[in-house]
Amino acid sequence: MRVRTAAVAVLLTLTACTTGPSLENRGEVTAAPGDSHHLTIGSAGFTESDLLAQMYAQLLDQAGYTTSMLTVANRELYEPALESGQIDVVPEYAATFADWLNAKTHGADARPVGSPDLDRTMKALRELAAPRGLTVLPPGRAVDQNAFAVRADYAREHHLKTLGDLGASGLKVRLAAGDECVQRPYCEPGLKKVYGIDIIGIDPKGVGTTQAKRAVQAGRDQMVLTTTTDATLDQFGLVVLADDKHLQNADYIVPVVNRPRAGGARVTTALGRLNDVLTTADLASMNQQVDSWRRLPADVARTCLKDKGLLK
Repeated sequence: MRVRTAAVAVLLTLTACTTGPSLENRGEVTAAPGDSHHLTIGSAGFTESDLLAQMYAQLLDQAGYTTSMLTVANRELYEPALESGQIDVVPEYAATFADWLNAKTHGADARPVGSPDLDRTMKALRELAAPRGLTVLPPGRAVDQNAFAVRADYAREHHLKTLGDLGASGLKVRLAAGDECVQRPYCEPGLKKVYGIDIIGIDPKGVGTTQAKRAVQAGRDQMVLTTTTDATLDQFGLVVLADDKHLQNADYIVPVVNRPRAGGARVTTALGRLNDVLTTADLASMNQQVDSWRRLPADVARTCLKDKGLLK
């Protein structure tokens, strides 16, 4: 492997003295897609992002590039670095990134452009990314969305398989989630409006945390906010209720690249091979191997790529 890890301090130093292609600097948008020999792969610093970044790096290494890794946990820092070419490639989530760029472009009160419709979401995302010198590659099969889980015996007792079932049941539900759930349209407000679920309170224990799952396991809360790639639910006796009315947005995994440096066909082809085979279940399994089994993301990524026939 030719993957090196760089300190976050390097990025902070660079962003202090350089700026990327702003919306006023539209000349970068029409530049030919670049194909730099050395590419910096960005990670947002959580397990899934680390795994995806490692897979991107290993595939690009095999395609003949030299790669390095840069971890920056704050999108407010890594997105401008992606525009400026300090980061060349980063894994993102289609709807979330579309809404983030939309707010950056049109203001925090801008109407969200991400939706459960993948095609509409991708169109909006690409229109927002292009003026910033960014190219959004095709989405893969894997998606990481909000998911809501209850105790398996609770689901059996009340005949619950979907969030629609829960709404129709009239059961009162205390939800273990993050503080922001109270305001997020895809959390408490959406559960009430779309599904008619009687949310009687938010227990602020975070998204998919062990503490939140234990609260539901013990019966203190009835439901927990987690994600579709959470592979630990069965350890707590929990099951996901299906989002049968499609409340959640199309947060499919998409590689985003700096067009002048990494917008060429070779990068698209190398990363596209992963999109064709990586599934949501694969991501859940890999997250579990890192978070529960304490394996290194680079090792888990390499094993997955070899199992899929993508690495020699």
